[in-house]
Amino acid sequence: MKIVSEFKAFAMKGNVTDMAVGIIIGAAFGRIVSSIVTDVIMPPLGLLIGGVNFTDLKFVMKEAVGTNPAVTLNYGNFLQVTFDFLIVAFAVFMVIKAMNSAKKKQESAPPAPPAPTRDQVLLTEIRDLLKK
Repeated sequence: MKIVSEFKAFAMKGNVTDMAVGIIIGAAFGRIVSSIVTDVIMPPLGLLIGGVNFTDLKFVMKEAVGTNPAVTLNYGNFLQVTFDFLIVAFAVFMVIKAMNSAKKKQESAPPAPPAPTRDQVLLTEIRDLLKK
């Protein structure tokens, strides 16, 4: 039972929970980016370069014979996945850059002066009374 309690303590730590949430959101974000690349970016790009669909690009290494399928090198799919990766990497870069910029602004703001202590307030009052 000790292993179960140790695993429960590990699984309920904040870092593990935060990581799980990040993975789930990252997977959803990846699907969104894949859709943007596949449905929005690639059709105009394919039209510009002559109506080429990148996922259909392949090099036939051996033709199909009878029931044996052709042996192909599907480099178009690789190009598509690479495009997806570059867009995701750029989006993550922009988010991190914005976070770092906000952090720098917060750090560069001068800290507010500390409030005077009770002793300082009393000494200030005494000084002001002595001036009068």
